[in-house]
Amino acid sequence: MLKIDIVSGFLGSGKTTFIKKLLETKIKDEKIVIIENEFGEISVDSMFLAESKVDIAELSQGCICCSLVGDFAKSLNEVIFKYQPQRIIVEPSGVGKLSDVIKAIEDAGLSEYLNTYVCLVDANKAKVYSKNFKEFFADQIANAKTVILSRTDVAADTKISEGIEVIRKINEKCNIVVTPISELSCEELLDVYENQKSSLLEEVLSEEKHHHDHECCCGHHEHHHDHECCCEHHEHEHHHDHECCCEHHEHEHHHNHECCCGHHEHEHHHDHECCCGHHEHEHHHDHECECGCHGHHHHAEEVFNSVSIEAYKVYCFEHLKEILNEMAYSEKHGYIVRAKGILKTTDGWKMFNITPEELTIEDTNALSIGSICVIGVNIDKENIKKLF
Repeated sequence: MLKIDIVSGFLGSGKTTFIKKLLETKIKDEKIVIIENEFGEISVDSMFLAESKVDIAELSQGCICCSLVGDFAKSLNEVIFKYQPQRIIVEPSGVGKLSDVIKAIEDAGLSEYLNTYVCLVDANKAKVYSKNFKEFFADQIANAKTVILSRTDVAADTKISEGIEVIRKINEKCNIVVTPISELSCEELLDVYENQKSSLLEEVLSEEKHHHDHECCCGHHEHHHDHECCCEHHEHEHHHDHECCCEHHEHEHHHNHECCCGHHEHEHHHDHECCCGHHEHEHHHDHECECGCHGHHHHAEEVFNSVSIEAYKVYCFEHLKEILNEMAYSEKHGYIVRAKGILKTTDGWKMFNITPEELTIEDTNALSIGSICVIGVNIDKENIKKLF
């Protein structure tokens, strides 16, 4: 019987990497078709998956849940008729809503074939994206049966704990996997994916670590309740000043917090410009941004924009690194949430990935033409085209 799986996750969470690993398990012996939905005009991810030797159907220039609803239903039925697959893996756009993808499959009359919903969450970005793109980010987690916290091999323990907390606030029942994907055997990966369960010890340890007492500066342990420090002052977790044993006052609302772009900002009662270009007033509470990131019932096209480029030239590798670093570590060209591409350089073919404050460049196989896709909020399309 046909199975339809959905592998979702916000931009840059590692969906394609996960699918490549999944295709190394015994399901590779099945007849599989991947439906790749790219927000931009060019599907770079399909190039990454091409070596897996599976059939790939591409849906570009929009989201399944927005402008491509009709195209998606048509594509699903065409794929079933043409390939007679045993399994269809749908990889929605990173800015798509999982609930809408599920509904699109149900509206296509294929609900009986829905098998599993997996969501990947980047451990390093969970808290930031939850605050700034909540409508899209939270929907994916809320509707998943299993949430895989990705990049835990390079994330600090505090980031992993934050990620688990973010996930649990949104979905209390889902299975959470924190073991790095690269460390899972094929059998473990398939067990997590297909059977929708996680018996991995790391998950339990991480959750226990997060909920257990932590040590105060005075050496005592602090619970998630009011706590009397050794200096005999009470410390309240919720929005009260605390005098530490060092006799300095600690104000919870005036500490640095991490902005959506990954930078730290000081909250001193000044207006702050959000990633969407709107101003937000800091009243010491979570805010609802005017761009719709925190609101509800918005389509991805209302919040995000993208530019796709086909690249014919050979790039000076050192100059290319300068361009990519500028895109990753500044907002000169708008707030770039995700950029990826494969380009021919003076140092061979390179594959790059950008998320806020992060850039990776790797060697890759030669292609006939290079491709770039950039997605973000208020990105300067013409400026980015000139760069390449």
